[in-house]
Amino acid sequence: MSLHATTSQTVGPYLHIGLTWLIIENLVPAGVAGERISIEGRVIDGDGKPINDALVEIWQANGDGKYGEKGFRGFGRSATDDEGMFRFHTIKPGRVPGPGGKLQAPHIAVNVFMRGLLKQHVTRIYFPDDPANPEDPILALVPADRRGTLVAKKVAGKSGALEWNVILQGRDETVFFDC
Repeated sequence: MSLHATTSQTVGPYLHIGLTWLIIENLVPAGVAGERISIEGRVIDGDGKPINDALVEIWQANGDGKYGEKGFRGFGRSATDDEGMFRFHTIKPGRVPGPGGKLQAPHIAVNVFMRGLLKQHVTRIYFPDDPANPEDPILALVPADRRGTLVAKKVAGKSGALEWNVILQGRDETVFFDC
């Protein structure tokens, strides 16, 4: 008997029908310590058009760099709207150990699911002007001229508001990791 891999399935065009109950855009219940932030962005295709049926999933540590701490979810999902927009309300994560125990810069792990993808795209969000960015071992693997696709931008006039877009291909394509 030989075993053969079966074909992968895409998220399909019915994402909003079956998964809306899984949407968690606010990761921070009252009483959780940490620097409150909001991240908004768009998922955009290679032609610059919004993707209206993508699912953006995030995983992160709490403000002290701990995963799975009581009271803080550390996990969220946002479905894109007709303009390709997604949003999260969370806290800035602390530093966590990476390869060889070396501390990583604060970051949020991101998975993007959508129609036509046989497996999710994996990427990260880093924070603007964070002093730990230059020493992050994962960010250092990315060519310097492409790192900007992983760093969120501050939104002028809005404290704690960040913008970070997922560009699927073409000019300024987001860096994705093969995991």
